[in-house]
Amino acid sequence: MSRQGLYIGRNIDHPGHLSSVRNEILNIMANTYTQIHIHAVFAVQNHICLIHDSWKNELFRYITGIITKNNHKLIIINGMPDHVHALFGMRPNQSLSELLQDIKGSSSKWINSKGFVKGKFSWQEEFGGFSYGKSQLISVIKYIERQEEHHRKYSFIDEYRKLLKLFDIEYNENFIFKPVHY
Repeated sequence: MSRQGLYIGRNIDHPGHLSSVRNEILNIMANTYTQIHIHAVFAVQNHICLIHDSWKNELFRYITGIITKNNHKLIIINGMPDHVHALFGMRPNQSLSELLQDIKGSSSKWINSKGFVKGKFSWQEEFGGFSYGKSQLISVIKYIERQEEHHRKYSFIDEYRKLLKLFDIEYNENFIFKPVHY
């Protein structure tokens, strides 16, 4: 596809056209109205319980800042020593994969720079992303609020499988969040 085709036939190489095209795109986005609620779940590499209560809230504030910086709206965040749940309103200006890459990459660097863990902290590459309607938010919020209570009965893997089944997502048991053995 030519560069002109991407911009509805305009010649963007002509001086002045690029800024007018940019303004046109911004005007289109200004009239974009969405209601997208995402429940993201992501885990510490190898499911090692590294998120300590002494700095967990700092981590959640840091992740909240990343979500906000990317023009999304955090509703609730909580988690356990080995994983995090975040529910947020998502704008269509970014893909979920890009946002989670930013969250995990930036927060890993931040955790490592703070020296919160011995060795190197990292998140698993995988994540879960589940969408909810506005009428479902209260139950999702309560679910995320009660993570500690929930995990007295269920492991993270059992919880994750339950979410995949609830959303009728096919998955390969070999590739579900599992510790990596070296």
